[in-house]
Amino acid sequence: MTLPPLNTAALLRAHGLQASKGLGQNFLQDHSALEKIVQAAEIQPEDVVLEIGPGLGSLTRYLAISAKSVVAVELDRELIPVLQTVLAPYPNTRIVEGDILQVSPASLVETDEYLVVANVPYYITSAIFRHLLEASPRPRRMALTIQKEVAERICAQPGDLSLLALSVQVYGQPKIMAILPAEAFFPIPKVDSAILRVDLFPEPRIPAFLLDTFFLMAKAGFSQKRKTLRNSLSAGLRLSTTQAGQLLEQSGIDPMRRAETLNLDEWGLLCQQYQEIIR
Repeated sequence: MTLPPLNTAALLRAHGLQASKGLGQNFLQDHSALEKIVQAAEIQPEDVVLEIGPGLGSLTRYLAISAKSVVAVELDRELIPVLQTVLAPYPNTRIVEGDILQVSPASLVETDEYLVVANVPYYITSAIFRHLLEASPRPRRMALTIQKEVAERICAQPGDLSLLALSVQVYGQPKIMAILPAEAFFPIPKVDSAILRVDLFPEPRIPAFLLDTFFLMAKAGFSQKRKTLRNSLSAGLRLSTTQAGQLLEQSGIDPMRRAETLNLDEWGLLCQQYQEIIR
C-alpha cells in the first residue's frame, strides 16, 4: 500500500526546524524506498516493530499499516511534536523520546518476539548493531538502512572480513536487500545507502560462554591489520610470539595468516584453545 508522500522540506519549515548534521539526520522520503524497507523486513500482522530514529515518521507510517504495533524511539526532542501530528492517524504507534543506546530494547517492546526496522544515522551504526545484538532478548530480524559501503563490509566473506562483519555474523545472517540512491533522502547525503537485513540465529555461532573471549581475541587480531595473526595476537593478548604461534598451531591455524581470512568456525576453535591455556 502506497501512502501519500510526506513533504519533508515543507514539514520542517512549518515547524521551524532543519535537519541536524550533528545527529546525522537524512530523512528518507522516497515512497518506493520506504516500501522496499517494509518488504525486506517481512513484517507480519502480529509483529511488534521497534523503530530507531523515526525522524518525521515517513517510515513509521508504513510500519504502522503492516505491524500489530510500532514503538518509535526518537532522540531529537524537537521532532516529537511533528511525529505526534504525522502519526496521529495510527493508534498502534507509540513514540518514545530517548537515546536507544541508553535503553534496553526489552523495556520498550515488552515481548520476546520483535523486529527492528530503522533508517540508522551513519555515525552510530556500529554502536546500534552492538547494542541490539547484545540485547536480551535479541530481535528476530533487523532491516536497517545504512551506508552502502558499511553494508558491504558487514556481508564480507573470509578473506575480506572485519571486526564489524564478525560482530554481526556471529549473531545472524546479513544480506543486502536493495541499494537506495542518495537522492531518496533529504537532505541528500554524499553516499548511497543499502537496506541490510539480518536474520538472527536462535543462538550465536560462537557458544555464549566463549563470546567474551571471542570479542577479546577478534579485537586483538584486527588491532594490527597488516600483521600476521601470530604478531597481532601476541601484541593484543600480551603473549610472546612463541606462545601466540603455538596457540594458533594447536588450533590448526597457520600463524602467518591474517585476521581477515579466518571464518567463524576457526575463531571458535581459537577461543576454545585459548580458554584451555588460561585456565
